[in-house]
Amino acid sequence: MAVYADMKVDCGPDFVTLMWTESRPQADTSLLRLGSCFPTSFSAGEAYFYVDLTDCNFRILVTGDVLLYSNDLTYVASDDSYNLAFTHPVVCAYERPNDWYSSQQIYDPVFKTYGLGDLQFTIGLMNDDFSGPAEFTSYPLGSIIPIMASVVQKTHQPLLLLLEECVAATTPELHPESTMYPIISNKGCLLESVSSQSKFEPRQKSSEMRLSLQTFTFAMREEVFIHCKLLAWDPNGLDSTKKACHFVKGHGWELLDDLAQSNLCDCCESKCKSRRQRSVASEKHGMVQKAVIGPFTITDVNS
Repeated sequence: MAVYADMKVDCGPDFVTLMWTESRPQADTSLLRLGSCFPTSFSAGEAYFYVDLTDCNFRILVTGDVLLYSNDLTYVASDDSYNLAFTHPVVCAYERPNDWYSSQQIYDPVFKTYGLGDLQFTIGLMNDDFSGPAEFTSYPLGSIIPIMASVVQKTHQPLLLLLEECVAATTPELHPESTMYPIISNKGCLLESVSSQSKFEPRQKSSEMRLSLQTFTFAMREEVFIHCKLLAWDPNGLDSTKKACHFVKGHGWELLDDLAQSNLCDCCESKCKSRRQRSVASEKHGMVQKAVIGPFTITDVNS
C-alpha cells in the first residue's frame, strides 16, 4: 500500500481526520469508505475524512486503562476497475478517563484485546447481528451466543484468522482440575456444530471470524469462560491442521473458506495431522494467541 498511497491519521479528542493521498491515476478516491462513512471531500488524488468517533461504525474496545477505537478504510473497486479492492486498519488509542463508566461499562466483560508482536488480537461477545458488543451476558439454554474474533494486522502481510481451539470452563484460568466443555478442537473443527445449530458465519474479511454458538448444558447459572487459541495464518497455507470446519446437516463437514477443499475436514472425526513436514521457516507464516471470553452465564429457559 505504501508504494501507491500515503495515509495520515489524526486522532482528536472525539473525532478522527484521515487524509488518503493516491498516486495511481486510475484510482477513484470517491470509492473510499471509512467504516460506513463516505469521504468528507475528495479530488482526483486525495480523499479527506472528518468524522466523529460515534459515527462510521467505529468499534470500541477496552484493554486496561486504554480505550481503543478501530475501523477500516476500504476501497470498493468497480467491476471494470484496474485497481483492486483493499482494506486498511485505522486505530486510535486514548487513555481511559477515570469517569468512563456509565452504560459503556458493558464493554469490559465482553471484549478483550491481546498484543503479540505487531499483531493485535481481539475476541468478544457480540449482539445478535454482530454490529457491536453484547449488551448482556446471560443466555437462556438453546439461545445463540454471537462471538467475534479479529486481528489488526498493522503493517503485517495479509493473514487469515482461525480459531484453532475453544473450551468452556468455570474458571478464568485453566487448571488440571478445571471442568471443561470442548467447543472447537482437533485443529479447527467446530464440534458443537454436530449436535446443535452452532456454526461459523461467512467471513466479512479474512482477518475476522464470526461464530454463532448455541448454548449448551454446562455449568448452568454459574460463571462460564471460553478459552480459545487464535491463529493468524498465511491464507495460502491451509491444511488439515490450519482450517475452520463446521458440520452442516445433510452435507457433512465443510471448510468455511473453500468448499472445494472440504476434504481438509475429513479428519474431524479422527485426528487431524499435517500432511507435510513443517519447517521452522513455515512457522513464521503465523502467530498463535491464547484468549479468554467472559464471564457469562447460561440459564434455564424458564428462569
